[in-house]
Amino acid sequence: MEARSANASQRLRQVVQRNRRGERAGVYAVCSAHPSVIAAAIQQAIEDGSVLLVESTSSQVNQFGGYTGQTPDQFAKVVDSAAVRAGLPSERVLLGGDHLGPYPWREQASDAALQKACELVRCCVLAGYGKIHLDASMACADDEKDGPDERTIARRAAILCRAAESAHADLPAGSAPPLYVIGTEVPVPGGESAVGRPPVATPVANVQHSLEAFRAVFEEQGVSPAWERVIGMVVQPGVEFGDSVIFDYDRQKVTALSSALPEHPALAYEAHSTDYQSPTALQQMVEDHFAILKVGPWLTFAFREAVFALSAIERELFASRKAVRISQVREALEAAMLHNPTHWRSYYHGTEDEERLARFYSYSDRCRYYWVDATVQEELARLRDNLDSCAVPPQLWSQYLPSQYEVIRSARPSRGAEGAIQEHIRSVLRVYAAACGVRR
Repeated sequence: MEARSANASQRLRQVVQRNRRGERAGVYAVCSAHPSVIAAAIQQAIEDGSVLLVESTSSQVNQFGGYTGQTPDQFAKVVDSAAVRAGLPSERVLLGGDHLGPYPWREQASDAALQKACELVRCCVLAGYGKIHLDASMACADDEKDGPDERTIARRAAILCRAAESAHADLPAGSAPPLYVIGTEVPVPGGESAVGRPPVATPVANVQHSLEAFRAVFEEQGVSPAWERVIGMVVQPGVEFGDSVIFDYDRQKVTALSSALPEHPALAYEAHSTDYQSPTALQQMVEDHFAILKVGPWLTFAFREAVFALSAIERELFASRKAVRISQVREALEAAMLHNPTHWRSYYHGTEDEERLARFYSYSDRCRYYWVDATVQEELARLRDNLDSCAVPPQLWSQYLPSQYEVIRSARPSRGAEGAIQEHIRSVLRVYAAACGVRR
């Protein structure tokens, strides 16, 4: 895994350097632990000849399992195994940790939360993660109501960096050291729960002030060498999404920001919450030095679209066949969400009907937390088995899942129900690949 990270890390740094020179060069980070999303991303990287950057958040994957039930080492092995099976060379796979910091433990006192965050960072580095987003921007239980100030955020990030550097020292000689992303103006993981107006783009003065704060605390914490490996800074480009709203990129509002890249360190901007942006907007963001584009909920949103479409096809094919039990994916998903509303209750508001629609169709895609439910998994398996037991007429693909219809019409081999799901997810990934200039 160390060799993979070394080669892929170097390629990522080259992308950042090219972007700084004014080339339309970027990389998209797949921020998802969903197996179908990862499989689709691997296939897209194979087709494009590009580096695959997959990132897990501190809530998805951590030393306690996260909501996926996976530790960083387990997640790394899942991605690595999937890449090997698909034929993607290990040197083109880079793992990253997204929002690594106190976020999952923010209801605890800052010292306790930071201690757990340091252990998470250490686990990620030991598991072969080559890109680490140091995010201590959230308020903990003993912080002021408005959250920690900039220097406190920077100091906590530097402590996290120290944990990462210490972990790297325990790896075999020659292992690639971690690359880092920093920042204080960090969007909430997974999109906003309440969005009323577009976020304000980061002022240029804030960039310079934050960089100086981070540089100073890196020196104080004894991790100055790591400063040379800071390749990205999270800033707000004015994009966001919520339950039923998308705020589109307006490059006129970030002209000053895009022309103010710091000379040192040689970083580019990292943009979060880029989900659901138009192809033109994403391309413009890369041109404006947002070299790293994060995408996550849009990919599981596409997974849900494909599953619902397949469910409709299943009903068309088997509604009159009493010997076949039709899957109940939607019903199982709804039951799981109602049984445990923790992951969506604070995001969705309104009447009973409005909440019901949001649970399935919200841009926030909070249903992504429930695909791991055992009953939902059973129904998904039944859906795949039913559809793979017969030939689906192309007319039904055209009606319910046009992305798969295009596969059939272009004479490419079909890979069954799971292949149709991945193809639909790849329709999103292709938008990002084109924006980043990596499509062949």
